[in-house]
Amino acid sequence: MDARALKTRAGARPPGRRVAPPTALPPPARANPADPVEALIARIATDYDTLPARLKSVARYVEQHRASLMVDRVGDIAERCGVHPSAVVRFAQRFGYSGFSQMQQVFRTQWSESAAPQSTYQQRIRRLVAERRGALTPGAVAREFIGASAAGLAELARDFDDASFAAAVGVLERAEHIYVVGVRRSYPVAAYITYALQHIEKRVQLVDGTGGMVMEQVRSIGPGDAVIAISFTPYGKETQACVRHARRSGAKVLVLTDSRMAPLARHAHALLLVHEGSAFAFRSLTNTLCIGQALFVALAYRLESSVEEHRYRGDYDD
Repeated sequence: MDARALKTRAGARPPGRRVAPPTALPPPARANPADPVEALIARIATDYDTLPARLKSVARYVEQHRASLMVDRVGDIAERCGVHPSAVVRFAQRFGYSGFSQMQQVFRTQWSESAAPQSTYQQRIRRLVAERRGALTPGAVAREFIGASAAGLAELARDFDDASFAAAVGVLERAEHIYVVGVRRSYPVAAYITYALQHIEKRVQLVDGTGGMVMEQVRSIGPGDAVIAISFTPYGKETQACVRHARRSGAKVLVLTDSRMAPLARHAHALLLVHEGSAFAFRSLTNTLCIGQALFVALAYRLESSVEEHRYRGDYDD
């Protein structure tokens, strides 16, 4: 099954940090022919495996930082990718542009044509953070997080890919046993998805690694089962290990991550890309939780389940 994606931008990576390139990529998400940026990203994903190592680093940067690419300088991009500036120019020429400036203009044009009130508000939030004078009130901090989350949801709605989401629901529908794994920042989302899926007629297990027993918790996975793996940069090693084990065991894998070039992406039978809004360098979980809830409701609807809350009886006595 082709792994399609929810198109989105991914979070920033610390300057100067090299990321080991994945060895393979899933087929690129379906590009909107009317969107030149998405068409370019799809071409980059298609050609990714054939790129030299230095150009792969630039490819990941372009895919993950399309919002800032319209103002980034060649030298800044080169420094963040750990390459020489000439590599950035060669990358643009590899995809048919005369140089970096011509490729950059594609991103500038898209921004000017698609700028919405939500995006403008997001930029105002970022300026407020950068230019703040004196201490912000608790209410001001809360409003910045609310604004960042609202902007992220607006992007999610704008770029939502029905086909990739339907593929994800299909993986869960056919699964006999569903394992859900997410560590650190992703753990709350994994815990919620597990809680929600326990309200339908599916066997569901949260892989929480209690006692360091991550692999022990997935050792019984096999053909007919599915893993929901949630991981964002810098990508949990435990989650990656579970996904590799699932593939070796013949299970299906549904991945929620922030880039189709992420390490988990090449293992996905269904791939959902999720970008979160951020404030004060903390990324929200709003979009990921929204997708998790939507997966549960869509699956319950597909299975024609009657979803009811279990009533609390006051205690656990017989």
